[in-house]
Amino acid sequence: MSKKTLQGIVVSDKMQKTVVVEVERMKEHPKYKRRYKVHKRYKAHDQNQEYHTGDKVVIEEHSPISKDKNWVVLRKI
Repeated sequence: MSKKTLQGIVVSDKMQKTVVVEVERMKEHPKYKRRYKVHKRYKAHDQNQEYHTGDKVVIEEHSPISKDKNWVVLRKI
């Protein structure tokens, strides 16, 4: 089974070796069929601290690195 990859925007880089990435997706209401945006934030590992707030990045699922960090930043878009 392949690892999941997501695209998002870095919203915080204040931690050491960790960035917070906000991923936005579209969801549809089951009854009214209206589409709306849903946001979720993921903590991702950034070994060299090269990504900063506002960067658009790709993150990949990883085995747990810490209590709430299960993603790694792959590259900048």
